[in-house]
Amino acid sequence: MRRCCQGVGLPCLFKGVGMAGPRPPRFLLVFDFDETIVDENSDDSVVRGRALPEQLRQSPQGGYNEHMRRVLAFLGEQGVRPAELRAAYESIPLAPGMAELFQLLSKHQELFELVLISDANTFGVEAKLRAAGARSLFRKVFSNPASPDRRGVLTLGPYHSHKCLRCPANMCKAKILAEYLAERAREDVEFQRVLYVGDGANDFCPAGTLRAADVVFPRKGYPMHRLIQECQEKQPGVFQATVVPWESAVEVARYLQEMLRKKC
Repeated sequence: MRRCCQGVGLPCLFKGVGMAGPRPPRFLLVFDFDETIVDENSDDSVVRGRALPEQLRQSPQGGYNEHMRRVLAFLGEQGVRPAELRAAYESIPLAPGMAELFQLLSKHQELFELVLISDANTFGVEAKLRAAGARSLFRKVFSNPASPDRRGVLTLGPYHSHKCLRCPANMCKAKILAEYLAERAREDVEFQRVLYVGDGANDFCPAGTLRAADVVFPRKGYPMHRLIQECQEKQPGVFQATVVPWESAVEVARYLQEMLRKKC
């Protein structure tokens, strides 16, 4: 019988021998949240029907993250507590076909690693994913930090700082994705393909960094889709990833099923 030498303070000579772990996932599937997983902008959803002062009803001056920090602070001052906001996030409808896509992914968790990168906030994103029964599908959620303070007011912060001129000051999704891929590579996990599902202008930045083997799923007619089309027209060949527009996430599910069928 083998004896592990760690018990006497020595490195185990049998580490990795006959103890192969599960195979790493082949595909990284990245999701946006607002108007991608859910069918609305979650910031709009939580303020709908609430009376805001004129300065908060106008178009944001400066960064949108800072604007929402002020909005949430005002709501807190008016007595709106996190439990009420959580219920608002939980009630946001999923985008068409998203439940079916999650069902497919739940059956193939050994093949797909899921992460979410969103310029919303962790409080709302986590609340909705749990309400939808989908939180366990995601290995990581990257979003602006939000949590109740000692007064019971939901506070919001920026995700990070960066030097990208295209993205809002609080978040560059390309930087987050690049850092995540580097982290997983250090853990000896490298993906055959990166698959990106999104809708917004801030999803165009990370999508533009992907390779020809990768696939981008822009929501049809939304800013990400329009920016990709403009790039393809003005700079042919610059945008490398395969582009698969969708109106229902069932179309994304069908593409993934066909991809698995072909074993590519």
